[in-house]
Amino acid sequence: MARVDAGCGCDSLAPSTGMMDIAEAQKRALAQVHPITNCQSVCVSDALGRTMAHTVYAAEAMPFFDNSAMDGFALRCADLDGGCCLPIAGTVAAGDLPGVQPKDAALRIFTGAPLPAGADAVVMVEACTEKAGTVHFNQSPAIGQNIRRAGSDQAAGQGLVAAGTGIGAHHIGLFAANGIAEIDVVRRPRVAVFSTGDELCRGVRATGQIPDANRPMLLALLAQAGAEAIDLGILPDDATATAAALRGIGDGYDLILSSGAVSMGGKDHIRDALAAAGGEVHGWRVALKPGKPVMFGRLGGAAFTGLPGNPFAVHVGFHMFVLPQINRLLGARIEPFAPVPAVAGFNWIRKAGRAEVFPVRLLGHDDHGLPVLQRLGQSVSATLLPLSDADGLAIVPADASEIQTGAPLFWRPFCRTGDIT
Repeated sequence: MARVDAGCGCDSLAPSTGMMDIAEAQKRALAQVHPITNCQSVCVSDALGRTMAHTVYAAEAMPFFDNSAMDGFALRCADLDGGCCLPIAGTVAAGDLPGVQPKDAALRIFTGAPLPAGADAVVMVEACTEKAGTVHFNQSPAIGQNIRRAGSDQAAGQGLVAAGTGIGAHHIGLFAANGIAEIDVVRRPRVAVFSTGDELCRGVRATGQIPDANRPMLLALLAQAGAEAIDLGILPDDATATAAALRGIGDGYDLILSSGAVSMGGKDHIRDALAAAGGEVHGWRVALKPGKPVMFGRLGGAAFTGLPGNPFAVHVGFHMFVLPQINRLLGARIEPFAPVPAVAGFNWIRKAGRAEVFPVRLLGHDDHGLPVLQRLGQSVSATLLPLSDADGLAIVPADASEIQTGAPLFWRPFCRTGDIT
């Protein structure tokens, strides 16, 4: 059995004294934000990654007209009258005007071409033999065979893409197929991002300083989530200076996002600075590892979410709390943090008391088709290195003290293509 991880020093404290469980924390995080009601019209070509403001309905049925589903020959089945051959009287290609099916003859027809009036079947070219201007049908055709009827794909007035949907390339293709050039999308949430700490360097790193990993990561995560991220830089470890920077900015953003200075140390001043700037704290400290000192509040018209300072804790906090806030602002669906069942491919003894999130690599699938996950890292919240080789994040509940190979888990894949079925 694997050894108990050293973890962080806070594991030696009372398990969850004064801390919210994850469900309560997520509820408080979401209570700070409300769906954005204003929208903007954009060209379909610029809509990738945006969120639908309103459901779009089909103006016309599709296909627009009866057409051939195959390359082959169009005919009236009755014209065969027990025979198997017809003369070829012409050709119909995609883009041609609809014509009339000649009596006692076949027409060569290509995929997507309009079905001639009177034709009731198309025989695929592979089932035909052509010789000297005549086509021999190798099998008797059936009425309706290989015909795409007008309106068989979608009806006029049918919903195409629902409000709150994140627009992907397939949606853009559907809009284009329906001749839709512009759509209404939700305004991007405006999110201000800043880091805190005198130890963070701008450019050249002095002795005792470290580069700021949190802010670039959060800016990238926000852009990926469909938000407009505004970089407010690095604020010093000074409550007065931080309060001054925060004062009056609440009405310019939908969400303000900080990292660091939300714990209980002598330099952890975010809560005091928020209060001095006229804001309120509506929740603090979550029974979560990593990421216990998370804070939820408001400043003017903006929600305020304070994440811890350690980079992996920031990454976890974003997916656990901030991404649902962004989705609520957009009016999009809010999914559970780790919705996908899996099984452990490792043994682990841990300190119970807080739910724990950790990076995992997909090893394969078990006999039931469930993903088998390998745990990465050693429960150190200050490093992002294990994430670089991870396929996603997994979570174990607060009361779990021992995980054995084959035990059920839930995880959040970073990319869902082909790795959950």
